[in-house]
Amino acid sequence: MPPAAAALPPPNPQLRAQVIAIYKQLLYLGREYPAGGIAYVRPRLHRAFMANAHLRDDVAVRQGIVRAEFVRKEIEAL
Repeated sequence: MPPAAAALPPPNPQLRAQVIAIYKQLLYLGREYPAGGIAYVRPRLHRAFMANAHLRDDVAVRQGIVRAEFVRKEIEAL
């Protein structure tokens, strides 16, 4: 484990489960995304989630989950 990662506190297990669930839901919806399907969605989704992987504050993680839920609803509306 890199030294910077070792300094971070462990994530909240319940929030971590929610993040993983929304990630899987978005991947599933990405199969039918009109702009190229899963090949288009997966790298962008991964980058978006990795950009927030450093978050450990429960409030910030919940805000990210709310944003991901909004994106999920927008994709479902397509």
